[in-house]
Amino acid sequence: MQKTPIRILNAEEIEKMRTVCRLAREVLDIAASHVRPGITTDEIDEIVHNETIKRNAYPSPLNYRGYPKSVCTSINEVICHGIPDQRRLQEGDIINIDVTLYYDGFHGDLNETYPVGRINEDTQKLLRTARQSLDEAIKLCKPGALFRDLGKTIEPIARANNCAVVRTYCGHGIHELFHCAPNVPHYAKNKAVGTMKPGMIFTIEPMINLGHNWDLVHWPDDWTATTVDGKPSAQFEDTLVITETGVEVLTAGKRRPDLYD
Repeated sequence: MQKTPIRILNAEEIEKMRTVCRLAREVLDIAASHVRPGITTDEIDEIVHNETIKRNAYPSPLNYRGYPKSVCTSINEVICHGIPDQRRLQEGDIINIDVTLYYDGFHGDLNETYPVGRINEDTQKLLRTARQSLDEAIKLCKPGALFRDLGKTIEPIARANNCAVVRTYCGHGIHELFHCAPNVPHYAKNKAVGTMKPGMIFTIEPMINLGHNWDLVHWPDDWTATTVDGKPSAQFEDTLVITETGVEVLTAGKRRPDLYD
């Protein structure tokens, strides 16, 4: 059960969220432009860190509960919270880059999964499924919608494409706190508490595994989470604000041809 109420942000606070989310999108897009075979995730981390500082912002993940880097880089079977290191990306990999900035008292959070060179058909379908899951969930968001209902839309999309929805992690409220109420599960028949109201800001970030296994394994580093069967996992995340008439995607980016064409 949710112990803390879901905060309603005022117009000034929402404007600050627009700013930090725009900056976070800029940084993610710059990092993504460097994705290619041969680059290391440490190099991507350095790019994210430097571009964040250049904007007079702070990388929210750095030292968050002891996390050692400025970005999460999750490759292939890594579901989330992969720690950048000296591993070089290889042709056929996929990589999720999860960026969060802290600027002027507020956090902006988003991530996307990118192909490294050419990827196989199953992995391409996985990426499209993960993106579609998020897009369709966003369409449901408006005043009066229930947080628990998002999973009813996400999980059937995953299942129809031979994929599974991770249950261990969920979307979350975000503003002056990095993670807070509401919890936003991505699977069907969840018991999330709360009704969407204008001024609420939160993320939706379904993690989609190829195949039928939604479970995960945590590595000894206490962060990295991987699929139990070694199959790839993909994720997309946006930060949203509920408006009087619907929803505004604060971290919206450009249409990706590799996913839709």
